[in-house]
Amino acid sequence: MEYTASVNKLTQPLVQHLLDNADKLRLGVEKLANGCTIIDAGIKVPGGIEAGRIIAEICLGGMGTVTITHSPYTTNWPLSVNVHTGNPVLGCLGSQYAGWSLSHEKYYALGSGPARAMATKVKDGNQEPVEELYKELGYQDSNDSTVLVIENDAVPPVEIVEKVAAACKVDPSKLTIIVTPTSSLAGGVQVVARVLEVAMHKAHALHFPLENIIDGSGSAPICPPHPNFVKAMGRTNDAILFAGQVHIFVKGSDEAAEKLAKELPSSTSKDYGKPFADIFKQYEYDFFKIDAMLFSPASVIVTAVESGKSFRAGKLDNALLDQSFGA
Repeated sequence: MEYTASVNKLTQPLVQHLLDNADKLRLGVEKLANGCTIIDAGIKVPGGIEAGRIIAEICLGGMGTVTITHSPYTTNWPLSVNVHTGNPVLGCLGSQYAGWSLSHEKYYALGSGPARAMATKVKDGNQEPVEELYKELGYQDSNDSTVLVIENDAVPPVEIVEKVAAACKVDPSKLTIIVTPTSSLAGGVQVVARVLEVAMHKAHALHFPLENIIDGSGSAPICPPHPNFVKAMGRTNDAILFAGQVHIFVKGSDEAAEKLAKELPSSTSKDYGKPFADIFKQYEYDFFKIDAMLFSPASVIVTAVESGKSFRAGKLDNALLDQSFGA
């Protein structure tokens, strides 16, 4: 990437804001024996939409803004999250994407946020990024402190905390881990705020040149939470699949921009057409059996900045959204 910044440095003021306003935001803060700070955003505390909004900006590596508004586009669900970043490849793929698999015994979680960009491992005697994606991005960050966001309903065991700190080459006292259960309001918001990120990830899967993506924004309705994990996860996905809207600005030919627009929407997937929780059940709760092309926004605009032409594809589906959200 030609234009880079430290996602870890940019997010530290946002992390400090959560710590300074923990009571106001109804967050729990705990210091582990090894010095790591754990922020609970919905396990033993209420958390809330504003906490989720700030956590979403942390996930974006401080590279974007996340706002909450009411929108007329979805008939019965006006409360929406809006995401914008002037560097969507770095903000979304280089930070927000939940690409770091972390497990210890029965605990499993995906890590997202700035710590991913610092994490390394030793392979064949060489230091390399924990995720292959960073080799493609040509990006590695360094900072004296870092933050990781985990989507889980339990605080990670100390073994995972130590693993993350070691991979990022920081003392655990310089590590903050934010835990957001999917069934919480904060957790729901930070997942739905990935509406632009899933478009970036699909563009990458479609082999669109990432260096040609220069700006982007997206919005999606905030789903009502659900106590059942599968239903809660289903609703956060469906908010994007059935009502996510994304506008991407790209360099390059009109043909490439039009092709991207046509291939991006969720409705191009063979698995599109029913709530995500039902699809998940159909595939016996195995994520890897689901068509990877499903994970994308409902409606897309791709603007080719060199010609000024815009290409549209996909559509919002209020009926399926209502079915998922329980209208």
